[in-house]
Amino acid sequence: MKIIVFGATGAAGSRIVSEAVARGHQVSAAVRNQERLAKLPNNVQGYIVNVSDPLAVADAMSGHDLAISSLRSPSGHEGKVVSLTKYILEGAYRAGIRIIIVGGAACLRLPGGSPHTVLSDPDFLPESVVPTARASFAQAELCRSNDDANWTYASPSALLQPGERRGTYRIGADTLLVDEEGNSEISMEDFAVALLDEAQSARFERACFTAGY
Repeated sequence: MKIIVFGATGAAGSRIVSEAVARGHQVSAAVRNQERLAKLPNNVQGYIVNVSDPLAVADAMSGHDLAISSLRSPSGHEGKVVSLTKYILEGAYRAGIRIIIVGGAACLRLPGGSPHTVLSDPDFLPESVVPTARASFAQAELCRSNDDANWTYASPSALLQPGERRGTYRIGADTLLVDEEGNSEISMEDFAVALLDEAQSARFERACFTAGY
């Protein structure tokens, strides 16, 4: 496939690019400035794109089979990711291609029949990550309310960090995945595997899914 990745030089985005390239896909990357353009692998086509302009987003997406958005907002401006996602969704609709949104775990229900989500449970999240969680929850709601774009919202487990590529993971829909010890985690490498598997299978079109160990 011809895949374009937004947020391609970030921690998660760079791993998504690497996984897509390793699978033989033709990969492009949309970045915001020349400095980030220079960080891309030689075999990845780079575009400087103003994500706040849906027409520019659609133009960059044109000619691709799929887009993956791994955009993040800086600390203190966490909510900006919601408006950026709105522009990404509009751009994908205009370009007529499918879009996978890399989101967060905030919208996932806690296991065991809890009435709470990761965000709503008063004891689950440390205060320092609540602004990011609120933004990712709103981001998921934005996707769910969008009837135009062919979107998929991908939530990692509660803990997403650099690690090893095991090549194995579990898939869920709207409930946080935990292991036998109660941990909820997945490496960025294996989350990239899950995203590219979804890109190729299209199991969750206009739906949310989560991946974890």
